Amino acid sequence: MDVEFSFDPCCEHLVVETSGGKVVGGRADGVLTWKGIPYGRAQRWRRPRPVSWEGEWDATRYGPVAPQTTYTWKDQVIGDEECLNLDIVRPATSDRLPVVVYFHGGGYFAGASHTAVLRGYSFARELDVVYVGLNFRLGSLGYVDLTSVGSRGGFEELEPNPAMRDQILALRWVRENIESFGGDPDRVCLMGESAGGAAIASLMTVPSVKGLFHRAILQSAPVMNVHSARQSELWARRFVQYVGFRPRTVQVSDLLKVPTGEVVRAGQHMLWQGRGMWELNACFGNSIDGDVLPEHPIDCFGAGAQAAVPLLIGTNSDELSVAHMLFLTRRARAATARKMLEAYDPEGADQVLAAYGGAGSRREFSELLTDAVFWSQSVRLAELHSQLSGVGTWMYRFDYAPAALRRLGIGAMHSMELAALFGDARASKARLLLGAELDQVTHLMQAAWRNFIWDSDPGWAEYRTPDRVTRIFERELRTVRDPRSEFREAWSNFHMHGWNGLESAVSLPRPGR
Repeated sequence: MDVEFSFDPCCEHLVVETSGGKVVGGRADGVLTWKGIPYGRAQRWRRPRPVSWEGEWDATRYGPVAPQTTYTWKDQVIGDEECLNLDIVRPATSDRLPVVVYFHGGGYFAGASHTAVLRGYSFARELDVVYVGLNFRLGSLGYVDLTSVGSRGGFEELEPNPAMRDQILALRWVRENIESFGGDPDRVCLMGESAGGAAIASLMTVPSVKGLFHRAILQSAPVMNVHSARQSELWARRFVQYVGFRPRTVQVSDLLKVPTGEVVRAGQHMLWQGRGMWELNACFGNSIDGDVLPEHPIDCFGAGAQAAVPLLIGTNSDELSVAHMLFLTRRARAATARKMLEAYDPEGADQVLAAYGGAGSRREFSELLTDAVFWSQSVRLAELHSQLSGVGTWMYRFDYAPAALRRLGIGAMHSMELAALFGDARASKARLLLGAELDQVTHLMQAAWRNFIWDSDPGWAEYRTPDRVTRIFERELRTVRDPRSEFREAWSNFHMHGWNGLESAVSLPRPGR
């Protein structure tokens, strides 16, 4: 169906009128692009505001990314706190198309909409969609709830979930403006990988967001990484300490004076030195605040109160296979696995550990870690969502890995599916390892994702008990029923929604920090 645009797809300068002002895009690799369009203004730890400008916004260059470290020996911080911008890519046609809004991964502390593999040129062209990539606040500026520091010193006026508020504002911008870019506002699919997928799972439980999207794709999403009130308070206090203040006496005005780079570095030191990850207690994540996020997503899905939209969900077969290099002894691996599980469910830990032989061997430990962080949570969410009447749920597993990685025993590790799905292996950091057969995997994945996004099923049976049909993506497709059932059963009663570890397990900053 053709629609009237405010731009001519054949013109060199692609001018579009948006709610904030005019934007001027361009062309690249056979697609039309608008880069770095502002959708909001960010004020540190506060709710974002809509944005507007005079004249024409140059949307031919990518916007600033959220502040983050580059992991170099200089400990350099890149990005800008004014990072609320998005990129739009669409085929060079005048067709009205479905919309895909992509949430990048990066552990809640890194990443960007325009990372080379995520720019979406091939994806938009091959799937015939309008592709929208989002930037939002990250790390200590987006995923720490400072309201839990207390009701004094100005903290009660801050926003508990800055990044989630950014994402909601972006979705409202898409709803209001995407038709001007040839997108259908009534056919919006949210798609995200890793932390981006987990962000979408949380958004599916936000009452005010319902109706802003109509389908969802979760890839390798650590869904249970949501902070309870106790976790939020713990990490907020620790963050204040890592910045260099005392929680009992610090004022918001003190933290607002800290340079951006120091705020980011303090968060990164807390991430790695705090050691919360060894109890699946990551320091960055959305917070249950009783308002925008009223309860844990798993609880909401369990009550059937999530958004009633079709869901495509899955993981990679060897997400954290590199974990087999951690720890030198069987005893250390087994002890770490037990500590991690008991921090959530002391009574259920034995049943899970037994399924992995105690998790003392390198292979068993990496399998347990992969399943704990990604697979078991995705299976739980798929089972809960499949119980909604009239709403389809489909599950997949990505098994493809080039021969070199298979020989190393690494396999289809975390984020490996992105090079295949986005269809640009040259942009992947793993491009030297990717096999020539990746093109075939790309064809298979893009066909399935296109079917789903275009209001159809992806090409296999829905995920329902007891069959639990799962599509396996490799060089050739296959479909299995209830894969790895013995491990699924071991996790079936494990309590995933609520860290119950000891505060003493989270390290204080080292002297001199």
